[in-house]
Amino acid sequence: MGITYDFSGWASKSNVRCTDGRIILNNAFADNDNDKVPLVWNHDHQDPSRVLGHAMLKNVPNEGVYAYCSFNDTNDGQRGKALVQHGDITSLSIYANQLQENDGCVRHGNIREVSLVLAGANPGAKIDDVIMHSDGMDSEAIIYSGVEGIELSHADDNENKKTEPKPENNPDSDNRTVDDVIKTFNEEQLKVFYALIGLAMSGELNDDKKTDTENNKKDNEDKINHSEGDNESMKNLFEKNSNPETNNANDELIHTALNTIINDAQSMGSLKKSYIQHADEYGISNIDYLFPDAKNNTTMPELIKRDTDWVNQVMSSVSHSPFSRIKSIFADITADEARAKGYVKGNLKMEEVITTLRRVTTPVTIYKKQKLDRDDIIDITDFDVVSFIKSEMRTMLDEEIARAILVGDGRLPDDSNHINDQNLRAIYKDHDLYTIKAKVNVAKAATSDEVAKEFIRTIIKTRKDYKGSGNPVLYTTEDYVTDCLLMEDKNGRVIYDSVDKLATALRVSKIVTVPVMENMNGATGKPLMGIIVNLKDYKVGADKGGSINMFEDFDIDYNQNKYLIETRISGALVKPHSAIALELYRADN
Repeated sequence: MGITYDFSGWASKSNVRCTDGRIILNNAFADNDNDKVPLVWNHDHQDPSRVLGHAMLKNVPNEGVYAYCSFNDTNDGQRGKALVQHGDITSLSIYANQLQENDGCVRHGNIREVSLVLAGANPGAKIDDVIMHSDGMDSEAIIYSGVEGIELSHADDNENKKTEPKPENNPDSDNRTVDDVIKTFNEEQLKVFYALIGLAMSGELNDDKKTDTENNKKDNEDKINHSEGDNESMKNLFEKNSNPETNNANDELIHTALNTIINDAQSMGSLKKSYIQHADEYGISNIDYLFPDAKNNTTMPELIKRDTDWVNQVMSSVSHSPFSRIKSIFADITADEARAKGYVKGNLKMEEVITTLRRVTTPVTIYKKQKLDRDDIIDITDFDVVSFIKSEMRTMLDEEIARAILVGDGRLPDDSNHINDQNLRAIYKDHDLYTIKAKVNVAKAATSDEVAKEFIRTIIKTRKDYKGSGNPVLYTTEDYVTDCLLMEDKNGRVIYDSVDKLATALRVSKIVTVPVMENMNGATGKPLMGIIVNLKDYKVGADKGGSINMFEDFDIDYNQNKYLIETRISGALVKPHSAIALELYRADN
C-alpha cells in the first residue's frame, strides 16, 4: 500500500562531511526505516501547536533517509503547507539521539522528529551536538539537510495527495553537483570551505552585532535555529542588492557564485585566490571574514640577533666603582734588586729597589640614538613600538659594552664611533702586566684535533702564571669548544663528553662562548682562541649620573620622538697577571 503525502525530500544525506569534520555513514538511521515521526516547525519541542503533521521515513542505502511528509488540519499545519506549496520553505532537518560515533563517523542513531527550517546549512549535513558523552554514545544532534529534489503537492485535499515515489539520483551525470566538486577538494580547500559554512551557520558572517545578553537568551531559547541568519550572512559576502523583494535573485546569485568559485579554485590552486578573482564580478564583500589576517605569535617582534647570553655573563661579573676614574698603583718586588741580601762584615749594605707602577683610566661616553615618527607610533597598534625600541636600544648598548671589555669594539681608531680603548681597556690586548699573552704553537698543517689538543695543553701549562682572583672563566668560540669535545683517544672514545668535564680539565669555573670573538686576531695579529679571566678583577667605574640613562624628547619641527640611551664609564683590569689571552701560532707564522 502506497504512502500518501503532501511533500517529500531528503531528511538526511549519507557520506557527507559535516562542518565539524564528522561523516554520517550509510544506513546510520536504518532502524528508522518505515518509522512515523512528528513533523515540527523549527525543532520547537515546547509548544504542541508547533507540530505540523508527521513524516514517514525511508532508509535508502548509499543515499540517506528520505521523508514523506503530511500536514495536519491545525492552523499551523495548514500555514506550513501553504509555505511549502508556495516554495517559501525548501529545507528539512532532523533531530536525532542515541548517536554512536567512532573516529568522527556517525554509525548509528535514532531520528526523533523532522523539522521544517528556513534554510539548510549545507548540501549535506551538519551535526550540532546537544549532549556529548565521554564514550560518544547516546548523544543528541540536530542534522540540517538541504532538501534536494523536494516534491510538492498542489492538491487541496488528501484524495489528490501523491503516492510514494522512489528517490532517484540526478540523471544528468554530465553536470557536476556541489557535492561532486567538494569531493575533489584537497585538504586546504576543504578546511576553508568548511570554515565558510561554519561561519554562516553560527551567524558570525552577519554584520548585525548582538549583545551578550541577547546571545545568552538565544542560546537558552533555540539551540539549533541558526538557519534564520544563514541567508542574511551569506548576503553579506555576495551582496549586490539587499532589497527583500529581490531575495530570490540574490539566492540564485549566491549559488551561482559559489559553484563558479569552487570550480575555479581547482585550476587556481587556492580557494582564496578564486574568491578574490571573482570579488568584483559577484560583488563579494567582507572576504576577510573567510580569510582573516595572520596574527602575531608574540606581543612584540622577536629580534634577529647574535647569541647574547655571554653579555649577561660579562655585565654581571665585572666589579663596579662609584668613581669614573680608576687608578691602579703597584710595587714590583719580583726583581732581584728587591730580594733580601746577606751581609759580609765590612761591606756596604745596599738599599732595596722597588719599582712602582701606576695607571689611571678615565671615562668615555657610549651611546645609542634612535627616532620614531609620531605617525608611526600612533599607527602601529599590534604592539608597543616605543617599548620595543627602548628594549632594543638597551640590548645593543649592553652588548657593545661587554664587547669592548673583552675584545674592543672592532672599529678603527680613526673611526668617529670608535670606543677609545684607553678609557674602556680591552682585556685581550691589555698591557703584559695585566694580560698574559700565551702562544698555542702547532704545525703548519695541524688538524683541528691537533689544534684542540695543543689548545688544552697550553691553557693547563699557562694556568700557573695566572695571578687573578679565584677560579677564572674561559671565553672562547663555539668552534674551539666543539673541536675539544670531538677529541677521541686511541680507542675511539670521546675524551670529554660534556662541557663541564672539559672546564674541569682546563681548571676554569665555566666555559662561555662569545660569537663576536669568531675570526678575531689577538694583540700580536694571530688568531685569538680564547681569554681566561675572572671579571671580578675588571673594574667598571661611573660617577653619579654617569650610569646608564634613557632620554626622550620630541622634535616639534619634524614631528618625531627621539630617544637616547647613554652611559659614561671607564673600565680596566686592576690586578696584575689576572688574564690570559691565547693566540694560535702555526709553524709558518
